[in-house]
Amino acid sequence: MRILGIDTSAGAASCAVCETGESRKVLASGYINTRLNHSQTLVPLMENMLKSAEIGIESIDALAVSNGPGSFTGLRIGVSAIKGIAFAAEKPCIAVSSLEAMAYNCLLHKGVVCAVMDARCNQVYNALFRVEKGIVTRLCEDRALFIPELAEELKGIREEILLVGDGADLTYKTINGENVTLAPPLLRYQNAVSVCFAAEKGREISAKELMPSYLRLPQAERERLAKINKVE
Repeated sequence: MRILGIDTSAGAASCAVCETGESRKVLASGYINTRLNHSQTLVPLMENMLKSAEIGIESIDALAVSNGPGSFTGLRIGVSAIKGIAFAAEKPCIAVSSLEAMAYNCLLHKGVVCAVMDARCNQVYNALFRVEKGIVTRLCEDRALFIPELAEELKGIREEILLVGDGADLTYKTINGENVTLAPPLLRYQNAVSVCFAAEKGREISAKELMPSYLRLPQAERERLAKINKVE
């Protein structure tokens, strides 16, 4: 199966075309992490990648995107881009958890992968996965929780724990554990290649069904509700 995947869930934007199945293969990829707005970089990045690799949309079987959690603006841009391509090309979509995709960065690891994205206010978006012999197994649902809560939970895990994500360094500083290590920078952050591989076991949906998954309300909405509750 040939999948075009993108990731705009954090500071970097990336895209890739991969062959999935028994013989996984990366056909093309693009990555940019200059903190420019994804609305400026994503489409040119995809167009240049496909043109350079001489890959036409007609040869793509499905379109995958990390639909959350992550940056509210970034997720909207990524999901909207995939929806637009899918509508025009009449291709199915596959929604991939940003956290689960990062676990696919670490297929050589044996143990637990702890994916953490900085959610601000001493919170992280998190999910835990077990990786063994290149197989990723989810251990909990995606969630938003305070870093001390996560640190306390990880104390009960005796396996080797690998931290990935833009919240990994922040989490690592809070945790005291000999079995906890940081993934190297090359494997630590979101990448569309892993979105493609995580999409292998995803469910195909229509462009109309594809939606972002935020896990929590935007900060402005949280502040508005807090003011209302305070008045009440």
